Amino acid sequence: MLRRKKQDKQHASTPADMLVVGLGNPGSKYAGTRHNIGVEVVDLLAHRHGSGLRKSKELALVDEVRIGERRVVLAFPQTFMNESGQAVGLLCRRHNVEDPAQVLVVHDELDIEVGRLKLKLGGGLAGHNGLKSIRDHLHSDAFGRVRIGVGRPPGQSRGADYVLKAPSKAERAELDIVVVEAADAVESVLSQGYEATMTKVNANK
Repeated sequence: MLRRKKQDKQHASTPADMLVVGLGNPGSKYAGTRHNIGVEVVDLLAHRHGSGLRKSKELALVDEVRIGERRVVLAFPQTFMNESGQAVGLLCRRHNVEDPAQVLVVHDELDIEVGRLKLKLGGGLAGHNGLKSIRDHLHSDAFGRVRIGVGRPPGQSRGADYVLKAPSKAERAELDIVVVEAADAVESVLSQGYEATMTKVNANK
């Protein structure tokens, strides 16, 4: 009986307004790689508004923050990229996030040139395995995405190998700028909504 009450209390928490997920692979080996650029955005938001990401029971590093009047859960799944949906599903249940549009995923994008930023709500997954896993666990592709361009690999290089490497010094300088812009875009979605933010972000050259 006591255990049941404890569980009920845990799951009756105030719903989060948004779950912001930075995709990447855990471990120092992958820090600074193209595939972990989404993590950098979530980490920046955690330091802007909270105390930093920390371990949780939901297979992720998490920080619960206030951005304006919104309650926001920031997360970095610790399941490796291809299984990101496991952590996202657990976090949605833990924080009573029911609408896929309340999930905003920040990730690298091969089909966008280095340093460009795009925002979309729903739609195709562009072959991104992290997004596929999230779709499978949410049973929907209607979640938001902040897409950070890392560009295509030169020549015949495989995309999988390319994203697991660190960018060049010149690319890194561009990505440092776009990480800040991506964090700003997340804040804009929270304050102004998707449509207004997409108009602003997607129009930038």
